[in-house]
Amino acid sequence: MLDQALTRLDEAARHLDLDADVLEKLKYPRETTKVRLMIRMDDGSRKSFMAWRCRYDDTRGPTKGGIRFHPDSTMEEVETLAFWMTFKCAVLNLPYGGGKGAVQVDPHTLSKAELERLSRAYIQAFSKIVGPDRDIPAPDVYTNSMVMGWMADEYASIVGEATPAVITGKPIALGGSLGRDDATARGGYYLVQRLALKLGLESGARVAIQGFGNAGQHIARLLAANGYSIVAVSDSKGAIHCASGLDIQKLMVGKRKGSVTSLAGTDGISTIPADDLVSVDCELLVPAALEDMIHEGNAPGVKARVVLELANGPLTPEADKILAARNIVVLPDILANAGGVTVSYFEWVQNRQGYYWPVEDVHARLKTMMEREGDAIWALAQDRGIPLRSAAYVHALSRLAGAIEAHGTQQFFTS
Repeated sequence: MLDQALTRLDEAARHLDLDADVLEKLKYPRETTKVRLMIRMDDGSRKSFMAWRCRYDDTRGPTKGGIRFHPDSTMEEVETLAFWMTFKCAVLNLPYGGGKGAVQVDPHTLSKAELERLSRAYIQAFSKIVGPDRDIPAPDVYTNSMVMGWMADEYASIVGEATPAVITGKPIALGGSLGRDDATARGGYYLVQRLALKLGLESGARVAIQGFGNAGQHIARLLAANGYSIVAVSDSKGAIHCASGLDIQKLMVGKRKGSVTSLAGTDGISTIPADDLVSVDCELLVPAALEDMIHEGNAPGVKARVVLELANGPLTPEADKILAARNIVVLPDILANAGGVTVSYFEWVQNRQGYYWPVEDVHARLKTMMEREGDAIWALAQDRGIPLRSAAYVHALSRLAGAIEAHGTQQFFTS
């Protein structure tokens, strides 16, 4: 998985005149810590869970990245996600490096009390790794503001003082930022709107969304409110399709009932195999689930004109090549879903200032940053005749290289 991600680095490096030290530094994580968390279950037994935290690169500032709770998490996955975060922060010019964390657990099998114990155990284990000036976690797959609140509270207990800037994505009452809940989707929406004319997306464009979690739901709401027609969505239980468009409010209700598939058989809505969602007839395809969902096997069936990557790494390198050969434009994850880490940065800034912004300010600042970097990457892609993903990595790598070279070689020999 990390080897696949590093192919993006190698591709970007071909377009820049780099010192070999830069690539050597970015090919390996700075540090990855593995621990086994032991918690007390509600029945009195004790159970252990593998957990990791990776600080991939801190040249541009403290590392930043989410913590996911997922039964299939691995150390390689964590390191790959931290690599992507390194480039994502550089793309948006945030003063951060990339980090990531995970616990190998299915949180749906835990009670609320067990989930809290696990969350606090994670911070107990990694309290020397994280810190507002060293490594700043945030929510990710199957974690949320409640989990972040428990973690922030545990860190405060360990260090003996409230330290809200140690974690972002917290509840508003504990120093969270307004606008964080839909930030990932909103950033992607601002990018699509900015480039709509260049992408050939017109009012009424049809959208298929793979993954109807937080990001998928919010992008559906934002796009539908601005004239797009959501024709297909999927979640972990299956997928539905309606050529005339799905009602967003009914989708939300269906999801709360357990799955979007609960709407099948009403209003012209039919179920389709979840694997077929990527081949639905539409103009905009939004993968908003997990990694490697579009691959060599299903990429030839993609009918969309544009792919907006709200998930991390939803396309394999092989799929990238197939879509590029078919002139399908991919808005890459390290740009398209960077709204989340950008508003997390805003939260960190607000925590350190002790001054909190109205949601209109958060949205305006996010819009400015997404449009600025989107324009720069589009221009770079056009100027060099390369795909947007390559342009995004070149854009980020030039910033990382500048910081690495400015630090000098001594950084390579310190821990």
